[in-house]
Amino acid sequence: MNAHTEVLSIAGPVGAIDISVDRPQNAPVRGLALVAHPHPLFAGTKDNKVAQTLARTFVALGYATVRPNFRGVGGTEGEHDKGIGEQDDQLAVIDWMRQQTAWSPDAATLPLALGGFSFGSFVTTHVARRLAEAGTPAQRLVLVGTATSRWEVCDVPADTIVIHGELDDTVALASVFDWARPQELPVIVIPGADHFFHRKLHLIKQLVVNAWATTSA
Repeated sequence: MNAHTEVLSIAGPVGAIDISVDRPQNAPVRGLALVAHPHPLFAGTKDNKVAQTLARTFVALGYATVRPNFRGVGGTEGEHDKGIGEQDDQLAVIDWMRQQTAWSPDAATLPLALGGFSFGSFVTTHVARRLAEAGTPAQRLVLVGTATSRWEVCDVPADTIVIHGELDDTVALASVFDWARPQELPVIVIPGADHFFHRKLHLIKQLVVNAWATTSA
């Protein structure tokens, strides 16, 4: 992703998890962020451009950010588990992040942000639910290309940032509205954007940074 990206392998529930780590270079770490990539059976990896954009965004906000590869991708061991075992892996990565006192002496208690794109958004909502049920909720979620028409995406907190492309032909915008409507959850639509946000990635970062600034003021 950039000159400061660290590529590491950590222990997970079924073997090694391949991760990329990016941290603020000239500022203290104010939080932790975990980014989930698109579907691994359709060439999704932690180096997907939307996943990288989310990571850059969180780093700009002062968050030490980790992008794991899902099971069976890159150096991550195991086989694709339809988003179930992947949740366990994400939680294991969060536990590992909480132990990184070299990032911050307060790593165990720093706020945690979760970001997910497409299939990763589905996994992210279930991880958020499990964290909340355990009494350790995430600070905030960012969902891009939320895969509501393909998987059972959980309900999310009211301050979740949901970004979708007007011309997404993988996950229809109407499906996202159907999921968001009962929650009275706003959806940010980027005009002219497809599922992969070609030539629109800068808008994702801009929207998230602006939303964070508004709620953190």
